[in-house]
Amino acid sequence: MKSETSVKTTERLEWGDINWKKVERRLFRLQKRIYKASKRGDFKAVRYLQKLLLKSWSAKVLAVRSVTQDNQGKNTAGVDGVKSLCSQARINLVGQLTLGAKPKPTHRVDSTETVVNAPSRNGEQTIFCRAGQGLVRLALEPEWEAKFESNCYGFRPGRSCHDAIKAISNHLESEPKWVLDTQITKCLSDRINGDRLLDKLGTFPKLRRQIRAWLKSGVMDGKQLFPTKEGTPPGGLIQPLLAHIALHGIEEDILKMADQLSGREPVNRHQLCLIRYADKLVILHQDAAVIHHSQQVIREWLKPWGLELKPEQTRIAHTLDGEDAGFDFLGFHIQQYRVGKYHSGKDRKGKSLGFKTIIKPSRNAVTEHYKLLARVIDAHQAAPQAALIRRLNRIILRWSNYYSTVVSKEVLNKLDYLLFGKLRRWANRRHPHQSEKWVANKYWQSIDNRNWAFAVRGHEEIALFKHSQIHIFRYVKGKEAASAEDGNLSYGSTANCGNYQ
Repeated sequence: MKSETSVKTTERLEWGDINWKKVERRLFRLQKRIYKASKRGDFKAVRYLQKLLLKSWSAKVLAVRSVTQDNQGKNTAGVDGVKSLCSQARINLVGQLTLGAKPKPTHRVDSTETVVNAPSRNGEQTIFCRAGQGLVRLALEPEWEAKFESNCYGFRPGRSCHDAIKAISNHLESEPKWVLDTQITKCLSDRINGDRLLDKLGTFPKLRRQIRAWLKSGVMDGKQLFPTKEGTPPGGLIQPLLAHIALHGIEEDILKMADQLSGREPVNRHQLCLIRYADKLVILHQDAAVIHHSQQVIREWLKPWGLELKPEQTRIAHTLDGEDAGFDFLGFHIQQYRVGKYHSGKDRKGKSLGFKTIIKPSRNAVTEHYKLLARVIDAHQAAPQAALIRRLNRIILRWSNYYSTVVSKEVLNKLDYLLFGKLRRWANRRHPHQSEKWVANKYWQSIDNRNWAFAVRGHEEIALFKHSQIHIFRYVKGKEAASAEDGNLSYGSTANCGNYQ
């Protein structure tokens, strides 16, 4: 197969003339071939196709686009001081993007530690480094997507927070469970054993040397260089993928433990559920002894990697009984409540379960969201009403959409009530010498069958979006074995769309 670099020349191409649909199709075909080769265990084909992808012009332009246009941190300057690139600079970066370049040390930012202490790996890298990591991620991701465990979520294509929550909900449908809710300390920063990670990657020498160079690039704190002996490269696109690779296998080992507990009858692995979202873990089982034993197994599993469970984030509870029943995960509170037979679900035999599983926004998430709204309103005390509405709408829509798949109607109505009172105080402080009726007529309107809508009329009509306006729907979890790189386009185009109640 002829390399794209032989038919593409960066000098005669403009960034705005790139056919992005064609470029994405080319990359997808390569990634699909890597995925299928990895799935069938043909690692010779995997390495050949990865080398082909790393030389591909299409992969390089998409890697550059991901760090200069698509990424949320695209306007954040790196250690090289480059915050944005013009079209010609992006084309030049594509031509320079090759493996083997020595990376510059990560620049430490927002540090609260003194220089004499071991530095945090939170920082920024050069835009060249970030683009290189994006290119390597495009090559490694399809290989490992074919290997990753079914209940592994977070920073993976086609797998969201809602998939993880739905997996928990599905496992709690038939009976109450004991739960271990925990988090792995600094899994996404500076604690992973780099040599062990490279051995687990098992990639070809040139790519191994490049990843090793990123791992050992060091951290700059002011003018002082701190060498790094462990950890994943921060500030880059490859960091979450390397963390997933390091933690791959923990679910299977926990399931084997459940099947082989000494002194007990074999436990069906379908009764135990481990759900991991990046560095957060949830283990569910009806036997408290299995949960406690799982905690010990995880601690022993993490030791060779230089990782451990975060004590303040580790909690064992029951989903139905006890004063502290239920648990929080990814901003959701999951708990079971005893109900009568007319409100209870039924098992496979048609018998009433006597409880109901309810998932709703966690108390901390609601509190933090309202505090953010209050800070925005206080910061816009002298701003025009339209500016305040635009800022609040972005926050309210994002938050309400996130919780639109669970039992959140009551919480959304309460937030609207609290926000109305905060806005009344905001409006009254702007006009201390006017009556409340005059203030209400100025800032609240009747729009689209809505009374008391916080809105602006005139040449620019804009109204505040209420939390309770969001549609609540039942989320449809994607198939556990499905992947964005498996080539099943008919399923991928319809998955995770949700069914409205």
